[in-house]
Amino acid sequence: MLRLYRFLKPFNAMVAGVLVFVFLQSMGDLYLPTLMSRIINDGVMNGDTHKILQIGGLMLLIAGGGAFSAIIAGLLSSRIAVGLGTILRSKVFQRVESFSLNEFDKLGTATLITRTTNDINQIQMVTVLIMRMMVSAPMMAVGGIIMAFREDRTLTWVLAAAIPVLALVIALIASRGIPLFRLVQVKIDKTNLVLREKLTGIRVIRAFDTMDHERKRFDEANADLTENYIKVNKIMAFMMPSLMLVMNLTSLAILWFGGIRISHGSMDLGALAAFTQYAMMIMFSMLMLSLMFVMVPRAQAAAVRINEVLDTLPAITDAEQTKESFTGRGYVEFKDVTFSYHGAEEPVLRNISFLARPGEITAIIGSTGSGKSTLINLIPRFYDVDSGSVLVDGVDVREMPQDILRAKIGFVPQKAVLFSGPITENIKFGYGQATEKEIRHAADVAQAAEFISDMDGFFAHEIEQGGTNLSGGQKQRLSIARALVRKPEIYIFDDSFSALDFKTDARLRAALKKETSEVAMIIVAQRVGTVMDADRIIVLDKGRITGMGTHRELLNTCRVYREIVASQLSEEEIA
Repeated sequence: MLRLYRFLKPFNAMVAGVLVFVFLQSMGDLYLPTLMSRIINDGVMNGDTHKILQIGGLMLLIAGGGAFSAIIAGLLSSRIAVGLGTILRSKVFQRVESFSLNEFDKLGTATLITRTTNDINQIQMVTVLIMRMMVSAPMMAVGGIIMAFREDRTLTWVLAAAIPVLALVIALIASRGIPLFRLVQVKIDKTNLVLREKLTGIRVIRAFDTMDHERKRFDEANADLTENYIKVNKIMAFMMPSLMLVMNLTSLAILWFGGIRISHGSMDLGALAAFTQYAMMIMFSMLMLSLMFVMVPRAQAAAVRINEVLDTLPAITDAEQTKESFTGRGYVEFKDVTFSYHGAEEPVLRNISFLARPGEITAIIGSTGSGKSTLINLIPRFYDVDSGSVLVDGVDVREMPQDILRAKIGFVPQKAVLFSGPITENIKFGYGQATEKEIRHAADVAQAAEFISDMDGFFAHEIEQGGTNLSGGQKQRLSIARALVRKPEIYIFDDSFSALDFKTDARLRAALKKETSEVAMIIVAQRVGTVMDADRIIVLDKGRITGMGTHRELLNTCRVYREIVASQLSEEEIA
């Protein structure tokens, strides 16, 4: 957790302010019992009203100063904690943004959400406690012991007996509670994972009528978390009564032995009252430290998880010496590429070689799981190849700055992802400086203008989160418009026409052909009708290229392609 506090550097002045005000508050609190002793001995016992008013006024002044110091210290510590939380969330978000898909596969979305929200909240809460309690508690404990020793040395033996007992109780509770607190974060992760799957997959769950099964899964995860919390709370419930018992027995012992000493004339009443106050200060300081012992381990577990994200270096980074001079525009070449996912037993792609040129349409087709989407994910360098090389405009993508590489590409993913906001903003997401004319042109080419004109507000129509108020085909067309407005050198369409009817598909491909006459276009598709007119069709089967050529050439030379065509087209259509 100390490693995370390196981000407190912008708040050094505030931290110093907290320390000063906590010190002033502690010194004031430590001096008040001594003044109370003087009021009792010099004022009350002697009936000196002037003395009572004089010392009482000083006590009020010190108490007011202590209250002011406490308020300022609380305000500053809260600002420090919130500021640290803001910085941590920003650092985690920036690091996650730099992750390749490999890191997302390893860590998982659910745990990244928990670490960015719940775990950082734990750090914030403990930071406030550290700023206040962990600083003031030792001061109050040490100062209280010194002041109590000054009041009566003999009576201090009561504290010498009570403090080890109190420390033993705290240590016992901490040893039982800390392991359970560390488990809490893991249980929250599991609950968050199940809940997220249920919310994102609600349509599938309802379609297959598995609500009871999912409810059972969530109940199990929830019960597991609840059971862990109950165990923790049982231990915490034991802590307070046991600590209060020790504190009350200590107070009773102080009053008992103090009364004996007063009766023998070895101690006065004011000193006993002050000693009792100092004893309570020491005990409450121990109590505050015990709370820290309970809270810090949980925050430490959260800090480990946050550091794990911050320490995870993205597998895909820019090379030290990058190349920014290119031999062409719109060329994509695969040279003997082999690729496998992390932890996979066998490569997903083997010995892939082909060249896509500007002005040509390169189509990739194959059965489900043949590696089509994996292949095109290597072009924008979402993953790095195991062997071989992927070249864009004559330069290996690993030797090219990622921002320049991705600026050359207009990518339409298999699953259309839209963001909440107006249609205009979603299309401009591909190119922030796009004019209204360019946005409308991109929508026309993507065959989206027709349904946009039927919506309230037209291009200002609000899209809900994830595009839930649009159909699958509408989302795909807006995703295509978002790529078109970018005007890239290379277009990549990953099965982006699957939700379109044949008529719209044909119109869209005809419009795209005019728009992309000078750039390379790579299309991944399941439908033969979408790829028939391509200049080059690559047939993938089990991660290997089993055929490459035009539609007519592949019908004569590639068995896999003939099987795909035969499964979709009639003999008349094939002829």
